[in-house]
Amino acid sequence: MAVHTKRQKSESGGERKKAAHWNSGLLASMDDPALRVEADDKIVIIKDKYPKAKFHYLVLPKESLANLKALQKDHIELLKHMENKGREIAKKCDTNWNFKFGYHCIPSMSHVHLHVISTDFDSPSLKTRRHWNSFTTSYFVNSEDVITQLEKNGKYSAMDSKKAQELLDLPLRCHVCLKEQTNMPKLKEHIRAHKPSS
Repeated sequence: MAVHTKRQKSESGGERKKAAHWNSGLLASMDDPALRVEADDKIVIIKDKYPKAKFHYLVLPKESLANLKALQKDHIELLKHMENKGREIAKKCDTNWNFKFGYHCIPSMSHVHLHVISTDFDSPSLKTRRHWNSFTTSYFVNSEDVITQLEKNGKYSAMDSKKAQELLDLPLRCHVCLKEQTNMPKLKEHIRAHKPSS
């Protein structure tokens, strides 16, 4: 069955398909003034609609790139630019927590997007083991590692889906001290004890 789509004008004057399916929602979010933080000729930075930390941004290329497997060697400069812009945004945030810059190895949302996320993981939207493990295990691929793969191999080698699922199913462990916790409320309470001093 065909998925009906709407077309809308992008900033560049071209048309962008706005797919009705939920996993294509990032394309609509790129043009949402309530989420948009800044943009230039190559990228758009938005607030994550369902943030998993106090500060959680997505850096998205304007170029149509469905996922990491679509990346080639000539995208290296774009990815470096995305990371640099993400680091600029992170520096503006009022927090003593560190930030992570990276990608989910098998993202749920279509269109390449770099996560810029503070490691307080203080958010009501962070609810499940899958949420937690998607940011605190090797399911989360550091931006530098993606760039290095492209520099060495000219492409990104996706993780095996079985291995990715195993990572999402791992026990809940504190990302600071690695102590295992029995559930999300206890984990969140435990993390607060690691809050960096001002």
